[in-house]
Amino acid sequence: MDYPSIVVHAPALDGSRRVTTGDETLGVAYHLDDVVEILRRAEVDLDEIEVDKSDIIDWQGGGPDHWPGFEELELPED
Repeated sequence: MDYPSIVVHAPALDGSRRVTTGDETLGVAYHLDDVVEILRRAEVDLDEIEVDKSDIIDWQGGGPDHWPGFEELELPED
């Protein structure tokens, strides 16, 4: 089955990560389980892909195990 390219963006200041396909935002995730739920709601067949290992998901700014809290994020220096 063909799937669209999915991007899990780098963490925001609150640790959340946007999940998009093309120009469409599918949702905002705070944990890997959120990504799974977002993809399920987008009707991606999760029986055919492993979310944490799939080639159709581009994990930017860290992989599926990277969910920093606010205190862990590096803020730009002034």
